[in-house]
Amino acid sequence: MSPRRLTESLVREAPHVNADTSIAQALQAILDSNLPAVPVVDDEGRLAGVFGEREFMEALFPGYLGQLKSASFVRKALDDALEKRATCGREPVSKHMLTEHVDVSSNASDAQIAETFFHHRVLLLPVVENEIVVGVITRRDFFHRLAQRVLDAGP
Repeated sequence: MSPRRLTESLVREAPHVNADTSIAQALQAILDSNLPAVPVVDDEGRLAGVFGEREFMEALFPGYLGQLKSASFVRKALDDALEKRATCGREPVSKHMLTEHVDVSSNASDAQIAETFFHHRVLLLPVVENEIVVGVITRRDFFHRLAQRVLDAGP
């Protein structure tokens, strides 16, 4: 399979949210799509950022990701933490989204995609064509495809 065909076969449609979308709405989009994150786009559909699992955890436990060395930072039951920060669902995703533009073009090679996943440690790559988000590639889908290629190649 050529790199181009590999890339095309991995691109999935994904819901987009805007910067003013609430965290609760973004979480629902993530759950409904079974994706680890969703692209955040501006009014023209251009990538503004990404909101996903890590960004939600930062919203739920503000300030902890930078100092996280173990789970001991949650000193109470999770229910207590959820109760304390339950209102974070009303906050806009813009407050917590990843704004580093980690994306790939629709004609990226499999090697470029692998390097991007490896270097940036992201779970999802928005696929951008003419500055517009046209889909996403998940790290899980990419890993499964690469693993299958290794298995198909034999010992």
